[in-house]
Amino acid sequence: MNALRTPDKRFERLLDYPFAPHYLEVGGLRMHYVDEGPSDASPVLMMHGEPSWSYLYRHMIPICAAAGHRVIAPDLIGFGKSDKPTDINAYSYQSHMDWMQAFLEQTDLQDITLVCQDWGSLLGLRLAAENPERFRAIVVGNGMLPTGDQPVPKAFQLWKNFALYSPWFPIARIINTGSFRTLGPDERRAYDAPFPNKYKAGARAFPKLVPVTPDDPASESNREAWKVLEQWKKPFLTTFSNGDPITRGGDRYMQERIPGATGQPHTTLTGGHFLQEDSPVEFAGAINSLLARLDESDQT
Repeated sequence: MNALRTPDKRFERLLDYPFAPHYLEVGGLRMHYVDEGPSDASPVLMMHGEPSWSYLYRHMIPICAAAGHRVIAPDLIGFGKSDKPTDINAYSYQSHMDWMQAFLEQTDLQDITLVCQDWGSLLGLRLAAENPERFRAIVVGNGMLPTGDQPVPKAFQLWKNFALYSPWFPIARIINTGSFRTLGPDERRAYDAPFPNKYKAGARAFPKLVPVTPDDPASESNREAWKVLEQWKKPFLTTFSNGDPITRGGDRYMQERIPGATGQPHTTLTGGHFLQEDSPVEFAGAINSLLARLDESDQT
C-alpha cells in the first residue's frame, strides 16, 4: 500500500499543541496518538472526525488530564501525524475499524471512557459495541452510528459531492465554516499542517463511506452494533451542540434507544459541528463531571 508521511517540519510550533508524539504500527502503517495525564489512570479516548485530527481536542486534553485522567487522542489513518495511503480506495469503513481495533489491542486500553464526534462516533461506537468489556462509559457530541435505514440530510449529500469532486478541498476553511468562532491564522495553519495537496485522500474518502442505503457494505455491521447499544446500561452521555445541521436530533434518538442514557445529565452546548472549537471547556467539564460521579459511585 502506497502511503505518504507528512514531514515533521509542518508540525513545528503549532499553537496550543505541545503534546509529545506517540506512535505504533497498524496494518503496516504508522499511527500517531497523544497520550497525556497519569499513565495508570483510566483512559479517556478522544476520537476526532472529518476532516480534522487530534488538534481538535487541544483545549480539552489538558483539562481532562489535569482532573487525573489519562487522555488518549489518536490520529486516524489518513489524518494528522498518522500515515496517509494515497489511493482513495484504500479507505473503507472496515479498514478504519481494523486500524482502530489494532490500536486498541496494542495499547490494551481498559476501563475506557469514549469521547467521540463525527466519524469518531461512526468508528468509536462500533469499537465500543464490538469490545464492550473494554469500555466504561460513552460521551457523544455531534455524532451517530448510521445504518443506512434512515434518510440523510440534503446538506450531507452536498458535502459528500464536494469532498469527492471539488478540485479545491481547504481543510482549515471547512473546519472554520463548521464552527461558530473564527479560527485564527495559527489555528488554520495547524489544521492544514497534515494535508499538503497530495495528502488528502483519507479526508476526501470519509463522506462517501457513510452508510446511506440499507445495503451499504457497513450497514449490517452497524445494525449488529446497535443490538449491543440497545442493551448498553453503562453511562451514555450526549453533549450535542445547538448549531449542527447534520447531526441535529441524533442526541434524542440515542437517548431513546440506549438504556445507559436514561437519567444522565445530557446537555446542549453552544457551537457548530466542531463543538470542540466552540465549547471546549464545557465539553471537557461534562466529561470530568461524569467521571467524578462514576468514581464516587465506585467508592460507595
